[in-house]
Amino acid sequence: MKVTIEKSTASGRIFAPPSKSMAHRLLICGALSENSVISDLSESKDILATIGCLKNMGATIDSDGDTVKIGGINPQNINGETELFCNESGSTLRFLIPVCMMSGKKITLTGSSRLFERPLSVYEEICKEQNIEFIKSANSVTVCGKLKSGDFTVAGNISSQFITGLLFVLPLLYGDSTLTVTGNFESASYVDLTLDAMKSFGVGIVRKDNVFYIKGNQKYQNTAISVEGDYSNAAFLDAFNVIGGNVSISGLKSDSLQGDRVYSDMFKGLTDGQKCFDLSDCPDLAPVMFAMSAYTGGAEFTGTARLKIKESDRAQAMAEELAKFGIKVTVNENSVTVHNGSLKTPDCVLYGHNDHRIVMALSLLCSVTGGEIDGAEAVSKSYPDFFRQISQLGIIIKD
Repeated sequence: MKVTIEKSTASGRIFAPPSKSMAHRLLICGALSENSVISDLSESKDILATIGCLKNMGATIDSDGDTVKIGGINPQNINGETELFCNESGSTLRFLIPVCMMSGKKITLTGSSRLFERPLSVYEEICKEQNIEFIKSANSVTVCGKLKSGDFTVAGNISSQFITGLLFVLPLLYGDSTLTVTGNFESASYVDLTLDAMKSFGVGIVRKDNVFYIKGNQKYQNTAISVEGDYSNAAFLDAFNVIGGNVSISGLKSDSLQGDRVYSDMFKGLTDGQKCFDLSDCPDLAPVMFAMSAYTGGAEFTGTARLKIKESDRAQAMAEELAKFGIKVTVNENSVTVHNGSLKTPDCVLYGHNDHRIVMALSLLCSVTGGEIDGAEAVSKSYPDFFRQISQLGIIIKD
């Protein structure tokens, strides 16, 4: 899908979309309970992938608008030879592999080839240590075996999703466990979200520094809970204020544990002339920060190494697209420099790289210069209403 965005200014009030990160977590916790209710869900592709997988694992899920009644997964009773389609959702894949590893059955998780380019070595090593079968191909991974409690170690600089996946299931195992995070604990705020979600369902984990102490034989309790607003996607709405708009956002928890809540401080830093930012705990803010720094006069960003293994190689993708706006970007192993320059109207079509956050970041700059984006349908991964909602704010869009 191509969209053309004309020079226009955003103004008005808007409600933040539901948090995709929290929705994944609440759905899995709810599915592991007997009967819970989760409201304020969005129908993004990633969330639909998680719901579809949970159904195939035996969960009963009844939907009514943005609310679901959910429960009933017993990992011990998942049918053998079950196949779970994760689409392009890294959270779905990495969160559910450990649940599958509890079943003792042969279960295959499938999805896009790009999804399986992302690392799974943490789980592969655990399976090797516990004699669980782990077979990976270009677009699937199959596990067969039964996870046992024990002492687990995970490097903190790969992805916090592995930590979350293990935390979901270790309390259900017979026997206590520990989980130690070694090295630099990046994206730790996402693990805080996991612990918060699990606590809402009555599952307790004790954390001391980078060690998690997990009592076994716990049960997920029935809960009624709503999904909070999403700081990650709200950043793309609030960014209109950086480029001359007047947008007010409601529906965000002021005491949220979401790491991406720091975006407002980062935007203020950009407008105040700050030139160096660390993205190691908030990598999903990289595209919007690169775009806004292109507007404000450039900046340097560190902690960017993991951008290679997102939906696209985000640093390289943004470098290619910002060049079309006349902005030079230097990409290094763990840093990105957006150089000072004057934004110009692109003289060729922009490309979304099949990445929702790239498309939304480019849309912001197109509202300043005008431009056309190919592959704009990628926003459906996390924010399917993005173009409709920014058009309601006054952004002129033609598709």
